[in-house]
Amino acid sequence: MLIVTERLILRPMGFKDCNDIVENINNLNVSRYLSVVPYPYSLKDARAFVKIAKNDCHFFAIVLKSSGKLIGTIGLMNVDDYVKRANIGYWFGQKYWGQGFASEALKPFIKYAFKKLKLIRLQAGIAIENKPSINVLKKARFKKEGIRRKSLRTRSTGKWHDTYVFALLKSDLKL
Repeated sequence: MLIVTERLILRPMGFKDCNDIVENINNLNVSRYLSVVPYPYSLKDARAFVKIAKNDCHFFAIVLKSSGKLIGTIGLMNVDDYVKRANIGYWFGQKYWGQGFASEALKPFIKYAFKKLKLIRLQAGIAIENKPSINVLKKARFKKEGIRRKSLRTRSTGKWHDTYVFALLKSDLKL
């Protein structure tokens, strides 16, 4: 499955993406709010991630159309087919921050989750210090529902973070 936007292609990940993954995520500024991402991040880590992602059809590489280069990933975790909900997560290499790529990828990915997968709720737990990601979710019409205290511990730093719970319901959008 491919999702194509003006500047991006969202596609299944492959082992050919491992070098780009390491190049972009082996940065403490990128991994500091990601729960399972170690720092430093190795090629072995990338291969393990791609192996998991290849078995999970709801995880996509985010690739620049202009270069074919992976700049980040987006995916759904803990998909519950009965309750029709999932957790959404994404990350981008630091040199791609502040250019609107997250919003550009998120909008069609939300459509995919609600239309193709028939979900009714997407949710995200975001460290309260992660202002850029909070802004991306707000722009996508996610609503802040509350705070979970000490609910995120990141592998890269070992630090604990309080998180905001954000959610978007299918009924919040006109699809």
